Amino acid sequence: MSLQACAGLVERGDPERFRATMATPPEARRVLFPVYAFNVEVSRAPWVTEEPMIAEMRLQFWRDVAEEIGQRATPRAHEVAAPLAEAVQPEDWHLLDGLVAARRWDIHKDAFEDEAHFDAYLDATGGNLAWAAARALGAPDAAEPVVRDAAWAFALAGFLRAVPELAARGRVPLLDGRDEGVAALAERGVSRLAAARVRRRLVPRRAGYALFAGWQAGPLLEQARAEPWRVGQGALGLGAASQSWGLLRMGLTGRW
Repeated sequence: MSLQACAGLVERGDPERFRATMATPPEARRVLFPVYAFNVEVSRAPWVTEEPMIAEMRLQFWRDVAEEIGQRATPRAHEVAAPLAEAVQPEDWHLLDGLVAARRWDIHKDAFEDEAHFDAYLDATGGNLAWAAARALGAPDAAEPVVRDAAWAFALAGFLRAVPELAARGRVPLLDGRDEGVAALAERGVSRLAAARVRRRLVPRRAGYALFAGWQAGPLLEQARAEPWRVGQGALGLGAASQSWGLLRMGLTGRW
């Protein structure tokens, strides 16, 4: 029942990751749904209240969950905590903790300090998530740079789609919001994804299911690079046919 609850949470809160996960075998879903349900809970925590202190407390709850996983303590009474503890490696609790800590940026309205800060945010929120999942699916240490490059690009694509909403909520999402700045940022994502795909062989097929979540990232980044105006106008996206074909191709070939 806890796994079903996690799947339902992902279906409601992150439908694109839900679709990607349903394209993986059942044994992979037992890992991915709890990890993604955790991500849904964490990512929405800063946005369910206008009170920074309450948002901080919500994030601290999940930092405590991560620490308890590392200590191999009995999971607390939450529908995500127990299946998450079963899914991930206890020694990877710091990946979960780092992801939660990075989400503190979402609470406040300060801009990113510089490019390094922005990059670290994407690596923590996207890279830690993907690497924790890939590790739980058997990825060797040699696969980490590959997974992180791909996940950074995936996180960037998602972030660019969120730019209008972030701006509407009073955030300053981009260091350079001009078209040329957006195009250059998208180019970085395209390059990191290409670099990851060149080294795809280092990621075993089973561990690669952790990267199915980025099934739209490549075309979205290329779109942002070619037509950066789409980002600010909320027009970044693929048609239904392109989405379905991309997901089908990935499910059949396993090539993310």
